[in-house]
Amino acid sequence: MQLGYRELHPAAKPPNWRPMAVRRIRQLGDPMLRLRCERVQNPKSAATRLVADDLRDSLAVARKKYKMGRALAAPQIGAPVRIVFVQMDKQRWTMINPEITDVGPDDFLVWDDCFSFPNLLVRVNRAYQITVSYTDPKGKQHTMELEGPMAELLQHEIDHLDGILALDRASGVDPFAFRSEWEKVHEAGERHGPPKPREV
Repeated sequence: MQLGYRELHPAAKPPNWRPMAVRRIRQLGDPMLRLRCERVQNPKSAATRLVADDLRDSLAVARKKYKMGRALAAPQIGAPVRIVFVQMDKQRWTMINPEITDVGPDDFLVWDDCFSFPNLLVRVNRAYQITVSYTDPKGKQHTMELEGPMAELLQHEIDHLDGILALDRASGVDPFAFRSEWEKVHEAGERHGPPKPREV
């Protein structure tokens, strides 16, 4: 009888095995959230991969816990480097040193949320269209043109890399609401307003 790897090495782990690393998400008031993060010098390094993997694992657990969320930035798990991990349905992006290189002429209002203050919604004004450049973990450069909710998401995450929170961008009268109270009087589709020409 042919024995497999696990039978021959019951205490050993398969090659390249790594335990799931779920980091604590830093909460509002933690000084880590106010740091301007350092650029990643080597996107292909083991340290970069470690942060990216921890972001992926931590986001998966946070999404199950809070029933929301599409992305996580490195400072939210205590790593002051410019890395963002995004997951939309089955698509995933690890964005290293992401930058907004252009914005369109329209803005829109968004009721924003964040894993660092998960029970609170904040009304903010965001650009409706943006262009983002970033490097992937293989060192390849990418450019994405985004609009609507995806554009808003990347603005939120790149703000995190500069120590800026959605709370700092609160817009209009009465811009804060507990999620539970907001949901009593609004539909989910009201989280994002229509695009309007930017006021100068």
